[in-house]
Amino acid sequence: MHLILSMWFYILGLVFMFESFLISNGLLKRYKTLNISKVQYLAIVIDSEEALQTLKVLNLLRWLAAIGLKSVCLYDKEGVLKRSKQAITERLKSEKRFKEISRSDPLHDEKGMILEFISSSDGKEAVARAANFLLEKCYSSEIKEKPNFTESDMADALRAIGYQSSDPDLMLVYGPSRCHLGFPAWRIRYTEIMHMGSLKYMKFGFLIKAIYNFTMVHQNYGT
Repeated sequence: MHLILSMWFYILGLVFMFESFLISNGLLKRYKTLNISKVQYLAIVIDSEEALQTLKVLNLLRWLAAIGLKSVCLYDKEGVLKRSKQAITERLKSEKRFKEISRSDPLHDEKGMILEFISSSDGKEAVARAANFLLEKCYSSEIKEKPNFTESDMADALRAIGYQSSDPDLMLVYGPSRCHLGFPAWRIRYTEIMHMGSLKYMKFGFLIKAIYNFTMVHQNYGT
């Protein structure tokens, strides 16, 4: 049974590799045209151990730029990418499409691909500051009733303290875990999450297919 399963996954892997080759070389017509306007903001979540592969991260960013994506958020839990952002941006500085941003930068005013670097510490800091903001607002109010904070209250608090960042339309996760690895939860309320496997085995064709599949999905938003 183990041998049969091993053979099955090996054959399946070959099929996926062949499909990636066909997509990368433009041999499958449906992947030639992407409605990239549906991906206004993309989050790339990478396992912290795999985030050490800077050359892989650079190649991934170049692929995203070639596809036409304009705004990308790079995240890993331990902050490896944040510590490497100088090296990454310096390697890409000759390519005018790239620019690092801070929270105060207006995404819609910039041309080319814009990069944001965050880690789990950003989320913890934001939640702590938002909680303090709400607490101070509650105690300074003349109404002394027990507060009942809602999601919109937290969103307003985050906005007030300067954490008004864009919500990703699509999140691509690279690594062994099939989860968002601690990415700030308030930014992924309506985000589509796709697991891409190990960064070590990333393929351009797989990336194209993931984005294409997302653009073909119809999302319903509740009220």
